[in-house]
Amino acid sequence: MAVKIKSQHGTIDINNDVIATVVGGSATEQYGVVGMASKSALRDGFNQILNRENYTKGVVVRQEANGISVDVYIVVGYGTKISEVSKSVQSKVKYNLDAMLGVDANEVNVIVQGVRVLAD
Repeated sequence: MAVKIKSQHGTIDINNDVIATVVGGSATEQYGVVGMASKSALRDGFNQILNRENYTKGVVVRQEANGISVDVYIVVGYGTKISEVSKSVQSKVKYNLDAMLGVDANEVNVIVQGVRVLAD
């Protein structure tokens, strides 16, 4: 599925993979986020942190009548306040979807799949 935006010059189709890449990049930029995790950790491996090319495995995009809903699966660093990291991810993802793609996110759900101890 894709998000369709009508403009005066025609229609713009934004694929879910593009949305997932923007969401994943926005999430991983935030302090305390070690990386993206797979939404199906059993199949893809518990300890695997996704690289940039596989962000679609860690993001679920659902189209709704007046926008989209996004689920983001992340791994956070040990010692960070998970609630604050999650709120930061939510606001950054929502902002970047609007600023980069012109797409309104009704919901940004953050699912913390794990905590990773960072090496010194």
